[in-house]
Amino acid sequence: MNQAILFNDDLQFDKQQDAWRFTALLSGQLINVYFHSLQLKLLTKIDTCTKFDLEEIVELWLENNDLDGNEIHINMR
Repeated sequence: MNQAILFNDDLQFDKQQDAWRFTALLSGQLINVYFHSLQLKLLTKIDTCTKFDLEEIVELWLENNDLDGNEIHINMR
């Protein structure tokens, strides 16, 4: 688990981005993480188990990518 990232408990659907979004602190920087997924888009609420899965996806994304700015957009199938 990446200790440099802290996930906030503010997961919500962002209508403007048409994606689920939550914020996180990455080494003191506030970032927005967007999940673009047709399957997630159909949900009205995301349970705790799925939220933990999404957090893990972000950690894997950060291992393979460099953050450029304060947003992460993850396209899921």
